[in-house]
Amino acid sequence: MTDRRPLDVDLVLVPVDRSDESAAAVECACAIAAEYGAGVHAVHVLGGDVVRAIETGAVDDEEVAADGEAITQTTKDIAAEYEVDLATSVAYGFSTKMKIRHPGSVVLDTAEELDADFVVVPREPISGDPGEVLAKAAEYVLLYATQPVLSV
Repeated sequence: MTDRRPLDVDLVLVPVDRSDESAAAVECACAIAAEYGAGVHAVHVLGGDVVRAIETGAVDDEEVAADGEAITQTTKDIAAEYEVDLATSVAYGFSTKMKIRHPGSVVLDTAEELDADFVVVPREPISGDPGEVLAKAAEYVLLYATQPVLSV
């Protein structure tokens, strides 16, 4: 009898923001990747306030960069603990020009573009901090993803 796995996972996608729930999702994504010998791709989803500020030029570039670097560093530290390969990217979670662009659609579009085999999404944070942009993404991703999804 062979040892078969019900899934073939090469890439786990995890959307990230500043929330504690996001860090927990990265932990789970890395644990899954380590179990399957897969890599992890973390997509930092930018919130509406940041996107509007970038588009209008009313943003402190250093502050946005520092915030992104902090999120990326946390993600790198967790991936290093699990000894999994990590790639990162940044995506606008909202658009002032396209009403159908929101964090959930960004996660699904990224999953399709990267051919991700598994998606781990953080649940809605309770603090309401503006840096926590993935609030409604989990529900949308659970409803419409073609990949297996874990919401943590």
